[in-house]
Amino acid sequence: MKASELRTRNVENLKSDLVDLRKRQFNLRFQRSTDQLADNAEFTRVRRDIARIKTVLNEKARQQSQEIQ
Repeated sequence: MKASELRTRNVENLKSDLVDLRKRQFNLRFQRSTDQLADNAEFTRVRRDIARIKTVLNEKARQQSQEIQ
């Protein structure tokens, strides 16, 4: 997922994607602790995607608050 792609989405879609990624991260964490995780890089990818979505959400919130003022 690229940040430029995320910036074109609306807030509701981003929030639903964030929930899905957090569930995925939760499952990956359990797989890693039980040595069932096949691809260790997947955990890093999910973590970074979560960070990207949170960054874009914060950008949109700041932009919206500046428009109000």
